[in-house]
Amino acid sequence: MTTKSYILGFGSYAPERILTNTDLESLVDTTDEWITTRTGIKQRHMAAEGETTSDLGAKAAMNALASAGLAAKDLTHILVATCTPDAMCPSTACLIERKLGVSGLMAVDLNAACSGFLYALNLAQGIVAMNADAKVLVVAAEVLTRRLNWNDRSTCVLFGDGAGAAIVSARPNEGRTVEIADCLLSSDGALGDLLLISGGGTSIPYKHGDSVGDEFFVRMEGREIFKHAVRSMARVCEELLTRNGIKREDVDMLLPHQANLRIIEAVGKKLDIPAEKVFVNLQEYGNTSAASVPLALADADSKNMLPAGRTILLTTFGGGFTWGAALLRT
Repeated sequence: MTTKSYILGFGSYAPERILTNTDLESLVDTTDEWITTRTGIKQRHMAAEGETTSDLGAKAAMNALASAGLAAKDLTHILVATCTPDAMCPSTACLIERKLGVSGLMAVDLNAACSGFLYALNLAQGIVAMNADAKVLVVAAEVLTRRLNWNDRSTCVLFGDGAGAAIVSARPNEGRTVEIADCLLSSDGALGDLLLISGGGTSIPYKHGDSVGDEFFVRMEGREIFKHAVRSMARVCEELLTRNGIKREDVDMLLPHQANLRIIEAVGKKLDIPAEKVFVNLQEYGNTSAASVPLALADADSKNMLPAGRTILLTTFGGGFTWGAALLRT
């Protein structure tokens, strides 16, 4: 791709309600110590009753617009990455468009599970390459707590709700540059059965009045996912660095999908990137799926951790399986 692309602003939003590990002790057979030592998670945010994925996404979008110094009327496209949409139809992107008070935009959802933000970011690069005047809102939002089996301690302790957003353009903001230097994505559909929410789709026929079974909630094979996640994220990062002529020691920050502290640490170790260069906010939000990376980016930006002259390596892994990496230069 010859046309450059830039992130003009970051935004995030997490619901007000916080569910701590101690709170979970009264809901399921678990303890704070068990969760913390195995995942690194201390708390997660949980959508209020009636609060939807599009609500979270719209608030993150407004924060991203404010960060970019733009108004919703300046947008040309809306891409929403989610595996927990408000509804099968209409799209969450159209609902966010309405909540931003605009119309007439291209608005579409995509589902790459936890890798959704990077997939959407890459699509935004293509849009601005074809239209230099485009300003693309990329939103990743999830309300995963509505798709958790609260009797399954192996999954219900892991996930939280949240949203992150970014504005992508072919031209940088004045006085600040965050370039999307490169992006590399991959998938393997043969491994999809290791992490899935199959209920609600056409593969699980159901009719009015049927009871909801386990297939409507997150199911996963944790040990197998761990191995594939570490291997895939490390490999795609190595490929991306090599094709851009960047040495590992020149990476100023590794910002991985915030799924599990053990996975994050293992990826950093495989890449020989020291722990002090690895961004982690998992302890505050849990695994927010597609929202994980943009929420972390907005968090890092709010803490002035993305100053000029930095090389940031993003990487993610999710159901499908899907995975990928991206390079940002500030």
